[in-house]
Amino acid sequence: EIATTMNNVGRVYYMLGDHTAALATYIEAYRLRKELMPAYHLDLAASAYNLGQTHHQLGNLDDAMTLYMEFYEIVSNYLGPTHRDVAIILKCMAQVHHDKSQYDEAGRLYYKSLQTTKAALGELHPEVASTLNKIGNMYYENSDFDAAIKAYEEGLGVERAVLQSDHQNIVVTLTNIAQSHKHKGNHAAALERYTEAYNLQRAVLGATNPKVAITLSNVAQVSCRLGRFTRALDAYQEVLQIRRDTYGDEHVDVAATLNSIGLVLFRQGYHALAIESFEESLRVRRLCLGDQHRDVAVVLYNIATTHLEQGDEDKAMACYAETLRMERCTLGNDHRDLVVTLQHIGQVFRQRGELDTSLEYFTEVLRIERLHHGNDSPMVARLLNKMGNIYLQKADVPNMMECLAEATRIFERLGSSTEADAGSDANGEEMNEELKITGYNFYSLSIFHPECAAAA
Repeated sequence: EIATTMNNVGRVYYMLGDHTAALATYIEAYRLRKELMPAYHLDLAASAYNLGQTHHQLGNLDDAMTLYMEFYEIVSNYLGPTHRDVAIILKCMAQVHHDKSQYDEAGRLYYKSLQTTKAALGELHPEVASTLNKIGNMYYENSDFDAAIKAYEEGLGVERAVLQSDHQNIVVTLTNIAQSHKHKGNHAAALERYTEAYNLQRAVLGATNPKVAITLSNVAQVSCRLGRFTRALDAYQEVLQIRRDTYGDEHVDVAATLNSIGLVLFRQGYHALAIESFEESLRVRRLCLGDQHRDVAVVLYNIATTHLEQGDEDKAMACYAETLRMERCTLGNDHRDLVVTLQHIGQVFRQRGELDTSLEYFTEVLRIERLHHGNDSPMVARLLNKMGNIYLQKADVPNMMECLAEATRIFERLGSSTEADAGSDANGEEMNEELKITGYNFYSLSIFHPECAAAA
């Protein structure tokens, strides 16, 4: 009786989110049952499961696995290998391996759980869909997007068969499928699934719900990547209105949407309007986050790049310099995000004929690229090729030859064509790619990892 009471108290703590208090109570309930009950008693199994779940929530993965295995041994022996509880614990064990990025073992256990769930509950059951979504998330995290889509689509079919047509789990699975297609670069398929998710959410939650704004923002982002700028802009404007109505004018989500609107306007060639949107985003971010935040640097970078596209090098350089200062402050001197800013600054100095200063920036880029990718990466080779051409402009033949010879050696080792990879034309002159500013050099909204649709 005491153990049962403590188990129930632990459950209350767990449901309230106080996992530390739940852990202490569950430990005592488990200890009492371990002392008083036979080794294969189902109540002992229940205590092991509850304690294991709490350890799992607290990140104590090895302790969780030990207790999950104890539950599995008791339940599979007592209830048989195809019982629903066996399927559930197999999924929990898989999740531990998943959390450890042990994808092979996680996959083996997920599929074993799936097979057991189907045997216990049938092919069409919410638990089947839940497991399929877990499998999809595992593949997604491992960048196997084709396998992720296959699992998500199968889960979607089950959800549509057993849940109401507008159920939230269907929305989440549609979003997971869309995210996977987006990562593959299949933006048309992503747009189709995002739009379907948006229509369901809008019908259930209403047109002004913040969750609807998140999905609509994804619709806008993919539309932009497909070149459907008018649709993207209309969607972002609707998102902006929802977020202003929900949070007020001075909120980080409002700033993010203003930044996205600026990106679309830039791609449409409306540079002055893009700068207005970026500057409003900058104002809000500074107000919300302070002057020394990474997201402030992101908007400054976008403003600088737009000024550069307009041909205003002085304004661009002032913004790039401030961006670089913030990036160094927030990220350190070795972070890869510095590379883009450093390259733009170096290229502008090169365009101005200030070749020694340009080389200083490209030399720092080279150091960072080598730090992250090693000495023999294509990025290092392309950068050496660029620096070689700058030395050629300076008539510094020894350094030119050293850079170009090293670039050639790397390309030959990698089995690549020097001309194709280095970006040189038939006369050996480097093609000026950096100042052909495209929207894809901008920082935009981050891609959120999809949720796993829970069982209904």
